[in-house]
Amino acid sequence: MVRCLALNASFEPLTMVPTRRALRLVIEGKAEIVEADGDELIRSMRLEMPRPAIIRLVRFVHVPRRFRRQVTNTFLFARDHYTCQYCARHQHALRTRECLTRDHVIPQSRGGTNAWDNVVTACSSCNTRKGSHLPEEIGMLLQHAPTEPHFVHLSWAIRRLTENQLKYIRLFYGDAALAAIVPR
Repeated sequence: MVRCLALNASFEPLTMVPTRRALRLVIEGKAEIVEADGDELIRSMRLEMPRPAIIRLVRFVHVPRRFRRQVTNTFLFARDHYTCQYCARHQHALRTRECLTRDHVIPQSRGGTNAWDNVVTACSSCNTRKGSHLPEEIGMLLQHAPTEPHFVHLSWAIRRLTENQLKYIRLFYGDAALAAIVPR
């Protein structure tokens, strides 16, 4: 499905919308096309317009940012760039029977929580090896200290964005936001 990046009136990236929804917003005068998807045109009986890749809402929409995302494997793996935080192997380098798992740095059996600062991505081999120990007890070192990602990282890390769409994320949030989006 072809998707379109929707920007707020302030050019803040809001979300991805299906092309049909983007066209409807443009036709109703609620949005304008900022960038088209190449030279491809959308035609109807009475209308012809470029296929939108990026639209901008005409009116500003207030979006509350005071929320915390729960830890899910999808967001956790994206935060850690699909890489085991102990052995540094990427998901593509894992053997057939191995997979990425969620590891609690301080195991839940020892009072650890399921919070962003206590969970990391680990391959099944490292997770099994660590068991209910602390990493330092068995000589395992973390590649990066776990931290709660910024909402921008969570919102965009799992999306497939084109270079033009990434340009608007960079424009509004700066290169720091892209560090979590673009693979290391």
